[in-house]
Amino acid sequence: MNILILGAGGREHAFALKLSESNKVQQLFVAPGNAGTDIIATNINIDISDFEAVKQIVLKHAIKMVVVGPEGPLVAGIHDFFLADAALKGIPVIGPKKDGALLEGSKDFSKQFMQKHGVPTARYQSFTKENLQEGFAFLETLEAPYVLKADGLAGGKGVLILNDLEEAKTELEEMVSNEKFGKASTTVVIEEFLKGIELSVFVLTDGKSYKILPSAKDYKRIGEGDQGLNTGGMGAISPVPFADKAFLSKVEELVVKPTITGLQKDGIDFRGFIFIGLMNDNGNPSVVEYNVRMGDPETEVVLPRIASDLFELFEGVAHQNLHEKSFAVLDKTATTVMLVAGGYPGAYAKNKEITGFENIDEAIVFHAGTATDGDTVVTNGGRVMAITALGDTIEEALEKSYRSIDKIHFDQMNYRKDIGFDLV
Repeated sequence: MNILILGAGGREHAFALKLSESNKVQQLFVAPGNAGTDIIATNINIDISDFEAVKQIVLKHAIKMVVVGPEGPLVAGIHDFFLADAALKGIPVIGPKKDGALLEGSKDFSKQFMQKHGVPTARYQSFTKENLQEGFAFLETLEAPYVLKADGLAGGKGVLILNDLEEAKTELEEMVSNEKFGKASTTVVIEEFLKGIELSVFVLTDGKSYKILPSAKDYKRIGEGDQGLNTGGMGAISPVPFADKAFLSKVEELVVKPTITGLQKDGIDFRGFIFIGLMNDNGNPSVVEYNVRMGDPETEVVLPRIASDLFELFEGVAHQNLHEKSFAVLDKTATTVMLVAGGYPGAYAKNKEITGFENIDEAIVFHAGTATDGDTVVTNGGRVMAITALGDTIEEALEKSYRSIDKIHFDQMNYRKDIGFDLV
């Protein structure tokens, strides 16, 4: 079977690598892909928000399954586009339709969903410029820090956590009245700050049954000790040591089951991944947010731990017989450290030659922001590569990741040297 993966990052390289292990997969295509996917699949340089262009690729290459990496095409309705097209409707899309994608596409929708179906989450209210004064009043009922979230997709930048009440009021006005985050912030969700330790749990569902994938913790800040600006993610660890069986059992009972049954009750046929961002508050889970795709760099530590055939699991999603598919996880720890371009997450240069990665033998190199220039691999994004290693312990896996990084070079290469140290 020929498969098309949509996306260009480390997540998509991880999907491609895992799917390439299946003897049921004939040809892999990735659009637009990167220098890593180019080695194990055929890259096709198209704009994945152009659904007609995607259609042409699917028909030209006899694609029989489409795996959607990023959230943008899902929120824009690519799955619905396929179902509405006579030539495409029989081709499974791994990822929810537009109604399910609202779990990520609208913070207000997702909070209403959680409240409606009894999923534990922080107290909240939503505001627009029409009821700005009520927003100010609600802020006054909360204790610092104050959490403001743009309702729509804002490229991971639409969340503000502020310690000063007056600053929070000013920022709220900037968001709703002056569209600080564009149309994404015409509605803003204000919520109570959740205390605890954050982690992510990933669920693959066919709309009826589900498989809970390994837990992971990512590191968002650019600097050591979680200092500095937020990024798309500087590294990740799986499993999360404090997410023991007792805690994960609570997550399943209090979060996963009500989420899946809630989708069913609301008539939402959800087929794909649900990324559940959680806070562990003294052993009790509380949901920070839903995403409707795998995370990045979490995918790079979750997929290497899955021993099962990923294609078979996707078949289960497509045909709604996921419960019949075998699912096994390696009893190993996976660690990934992200190599980023100098200046990231601010302005950064591209087209820097990358060397040494081909000599890595005790870790997996997942390409993210890379491209080929003739025979040379060059940087092509802020987050360049994720270096993932497996070990019996966090310490062993981290040693392998960092030893491997020592062999890799590009101009102004930067990375965090403390990934996972808080868990050791």
